[in-house]
Amino acid sequence: MDKYFKIAIDEARKGLSEGGIPIGSVIVHNGEILGKGHNRRVQKRSVILHGEMDAFEDAGRQPASVYKDSVLYTTLSPCPMCTGTILLYGIKKVIIGENSNFLGWEDLLRKNDVEVVVLNDRECISMMESFIKDNPELWNEDIGE
Repeated sequence: MDKYFKIAIDEARKGLSEGGIPIGSVIVHNGEILGKGHNRRVQKRSVILHGEMDAFEDAGRQPASVYKDSVLYTTLSPCPMCTGTILLYGIKKVIIGENSNFLGWEDLLRKNDVEVVVLNDRECISMMESFIKDNPELWNEDIGE
């Protein structure tokens, strides 16, 4: 398993252990982690801190050229908000743990020349399946339903 993807999974586990939604993300530039994070909507009472958004916050302000040469790892397919942020900052490659529990806007990423790799990782799938089964109201709130 890719070491950066493993960190994204660790972030998802951390979010779950904090009582939040188990989605983790890491942004990597030239082999260095710029930012990492996990969904902290519950923990921070935030409307926007999805895993990807938390990783962008952790990475902070970077020159456009840095983000354009970065790879974003996420344990779950990106929602419309996170997809928009990926496109806004010009990330050209996104590695996704799974999209069977939630299919985000991967097609929009592809239409904008973003390389999308879906791993169908068993741990990511089972972690989200269990979470959704045990917390349907929280999950529906997180995805805007």
